[in-house]
Amino acid sequence: MSSQRPVLIFDSGLGGLTVLREARYLLPYETLVYVADDAAFPIGRWPEAELKSRILTLFADLVAVHDPKAVVIACNTAFTLAGEALRRAHPGVPFVGTVPAIKPAAEQTSSGLISVLATPGTVRRTYTRSLIDSFASQCHVRLVGSDTLAVLAEKHLRGSEVSDEELLSEIADCFLEQEARRTDIVVLACTHYPFLANRFRKIAPWPVDWLDPAEAIARQLVRVLGDDAAIAPSLVPDRALFTSNPREAGLSRLLSGFGLVLEDIKMR
Repeated sequence: MSSQRPVLIFDSGLGGLTVLREARYLLPYETLVYVADDAAFPIGRWPEAELKSRILTLFADLVAVHDPKAVVIACNTAFTLAGEALRRAHPGVPFVGTVPAIKPAAEQTSSGLISVLATPGTVRRTYTRSLIDSFASQCHVRLVGSDTLAVLAEKHLRGSEVSDEELLSEIADCFLEQEARRTDIVVLACTHYPFLANRFRKIAPWPVDWLDPAEAIARQLVRVLGDDAAIAPSLVPDRALFTSNPREAGLSRLLSGFGLVLEDIKMR
């Protein structure tokens, strides 16, 4: 039965947990399998052809082994690069993607100055530029790519020290003053970044809205599942699978706080 098949939530590391948290709130009876390709983290530094091939190969196994009722790609870099190819490769599986929230930012801005904080891969992607052209042509959109912010977010989430100075150096370029106007919205175009949003608010040179895509992604998952959404609790625990098959007690404790049991990933 479709209600017993899991929903896969995929990211390169821990960032997609922001999406899992919202999905569980809106779909409390779904069986969720969180998949992190941590062996490739951070994926924003990979050459595009190699990364796309890796994602397609990984999903050939994931879909065959887990037979998911839907897949959430909780990663801007992965989805903007490989989303359409994944849909072509698995036409029977609904894929819910993650793209920079440029359209809602353009609708909500008062100053017309928007920044998109992302990984370098998302910044240079044609997909991102097309979103700007389609939905924010009337705005000034600054793309800010960070090589290390996702890594800092993982360190922060795992309890390691991350200084304000480290974070400020990564977000400083988001803040633009132009003709008595200031940036008023920063799009968090990586699912890792919302874990740092409270830190960002404290160190920002002036208040802005930090757009977190997690809730919108979860709402889209609800729409995609429709009548296939589970209506009764499952006896199968929600699981987390990491491609490096880590043996870290601290990671297991962290994931248990999100209601996940860490298991070894299984491939064909």
